[in-house]
Amino acid sequence: MTGSTKAAEDVLKGLAGVRTWQQDCYVDLHSHPELSHQEFRTARIVADRLGVSGYQVHTGVGGSGVVGVLANGSGPTVLLRADMDALPVREVTGLPYASTVRSTDAEGHEVPVMHACGHDAHVAALLGAAQLFADGTEHWSGTLVTLFQPAEETSDGARGMVADGLADLLPKVDVALAQHVFPIPAGTVGVHSGPFMASADSMRITVHGRGAHGSMPQASVDPVVLAAMIVVRLQTIVSREVAPTESAVLTVGSIQSGSASNVIPDRAVLELNIRTYSDTTRTAILDAIQRIVRAECAASGSPAEPEFEMFGRFPLTDNDSDVTARVTEAFTGFFGDSCWQMPQGTGSEDFSEIPSALGVPYTYWGFGGADAAKFRAASDSGRVAQDIPVNHAPNFAPVIQPTLDVGTQALVVAAMVWLARSPQ
Repeated sequence: MTGSTKAAEDVLKGLAGVRTWQQDCYVDLHSHPELSHQEFRTARIVADRLGVSGYQVHTGVGGSGVVGVLANGSGPTVLLRADMDALPVREVTGLPYASTVRSTDAEGHEVPVMHACGHDAHVAALLGAAQLFADGTEHWSGTLVTLFQPAEETSDGARGMVADGLADLLPKVDVALAQHVFPIPAGTVGVHSGPFMASADSMRITVHGRGAHGSMPQASVDPVVLAAMIVVRLQTIVSREVAPTESAVLTVGSIQSGSASNVIPDRAVLELNIRTYSDTTRTAILDAIQRIVRAECAASGSPAEPEFEMFGRFPLTDNDSDVTARVTEAFTGFFGDSCWQMPQGTGSEDFSEIPSALGVPYTYWGFGGADAAKFRAASDSGRVAQDIPVNHAPNFAPVIQPTLDVGTQALVVAAMVWLARSPQ
């Protein structure tokens, strides 16, 4: 056992004292989810608890972001981050604390709202860790920064905090750490060095045709047929232009064109999502998309050039090898065989925008939220994909325990790698 792990265990002796209110907090947050950029109730709960715990609290950072700073003598500064926003999903978990919230999204539509990605667990775990650090100051030295970020789901929350002067609110940060609950067995943590979560680019493509009556297609340039040909051809990019050893995903998630069965419209709009793990592959795919779209437009006799709009970019999550190795050693010492090496994921995150802007290394790990017995049964029957709800699904809900305990423990154990007091 390392010295930092022993110090973490000392801090975590107070876990039983925070568990009751932490679980209540989680249930409350789950029942009252808020969409991206609307996390004001959540932010008030966070700010109030940090203030009671003795943190210097900054609110309204990047809209609804909250930052708590706890200085405890000389030593490194560690930043711990949790995201706060929920999704426009109707919850079907059947839980007694399931969300029935409806809200208005950024486009003015009324939508159901659910914590379908586990950000409520992230907030509760970090609030618990923040309390434990405040109560256990004799076991560590340095400065702890707890950062509660809005709008991760829309990819602009971290950038918004940075643009709003985040760096000016903080002492010099030495390392940044974050985590996410995944549909893996509760009680486990998963680490990965290097590229972990994919970068993501969303693209909107408008292609132009010539409208006509549905009975007279010879007078048209049909953008529906054009869009269909583009979709088929785009599927060859990953299979034929990306090396089999390189991972990438290209999904056409939306096609919008026309409003009546007997009218050939004059345009079609496609929305794409691209996931990659390297800038080289990303550039190659984006170039290939433009080449194919322009060629198909030319082949169809499109009367105008296609239009390309990029939106919703997520950066690559590329875990620092040294930071990850140090956290892995601490996790192994504390969690034993419950710490394992996770594979790369094709999901995306905007957390890395923060350490990148601050110029510090980081690591980002996963912790389990699935009922361990149900996961084991699903694994034994080869039905994990069918039986274990994943993030963003309407029936996704982590089991409360041991999920919150492990999420809290992981934050404390990782931070104490840098903050633990040296033996006297």
